[in-house]
Amino acid sequence: MDTQLADARSFTSHDFASSRKFVDTAHGRIAYVERGSGPVALFIHGAVLNGYQWRHQLSGLADLRRVIALDTLGMGHTQVRPGQPLGLAHQAEMFRAFLDALGITGVDLVGNDSGGGAAQIFAARHPGYVRTLTLINCEVDDYDDTTPAFEKFHRSVASGSFVKALQAGATRPEIGRKALAAGYERSGELADDTIRTYLAPLVESPARIEQMLGYFTELTKRDLIAIRGELAALPAPTLVLWGTADGFFPVTMAHWLRDHLASVTDVVEVAGARAFWPEERPALLNRKLREHWTRAAG
Repeated sequence: MDTQLADARSFTSHDFASSRKFVDTAHGRIAYVERGSGPVALFIHGAVLNGYQWRHQLSGLADLRRVIALDTLGMGHTQVRPGQPLGLAHQAEMFRAFLDALGITGVDLVGNDSGGGAAQIFAARHPGYVRTLTLINCEVDDYDDTTPAFEKFHRSVASGSFVKALQAGATRPEIGRKALAAGYERSGELADDTIRTYLAPLVESPARIEQMLGYFTELTKRDLIAIRGELAALPAPTLVLWGTADGFFPVTMAHWLRDHLASVTDVVEVAGARAFWPEERPALLNRKLREHWTRAAG
């Protein structure tokens, strides 16, 4: 068990909800939570989750950064405008609008899962905003969405069983743990309240369910292929952290990033970890981020 996990868990879902703020943009009303002061670190969560994924960083890195965890379009408590597209490129443009609305001109950017895909697009299109980049188990532009894990997921979405599992899981955490199990090494240890915090907003209404389904429909590597050249030339120092037991994004994708980006400073393989390992190993992530940010600052 991660030695920092007990301290990190002191940042409860109640603390998180009571700290939630909103900022209006052309894309919608974006929900976020922040802690600390100084240079901004912007954390982008994975699919089905929300900014609560980064509670351990909000509690563990606020002495070093103004840590901001937002909810992406279609996830969490962000309220999207009618007709707003939800693809990776549109998420990236929302990040720009969000930062501009808060008067923020530079960030240490951290993205996991689909949040990492959107982070790459933002960094490629707006490199002046990005001091450093950290990518954790996420899409790259040649990722294979026909792996057994992806095929199983696509079937469950198409059949409606995934939505039913999330609806049941929002009130019955034991079902929610099973629905999220592919992303965690130890899903059985997820607290009941964590399950509710993730799943309840996604299924609170038919409209929210449609948004979530739209989010998955619009995920495409075409958005990443489109920025390949710009991403390859990104000057921001880039740290790649990768769980080796991820059925969606195998460790070969970390090596792809190392081989195709100009400024990758390190690739760290986390043995046995799955996509959402930052929640399970917060001390490791916090230590690596501190090292990365300090090294980049010279």
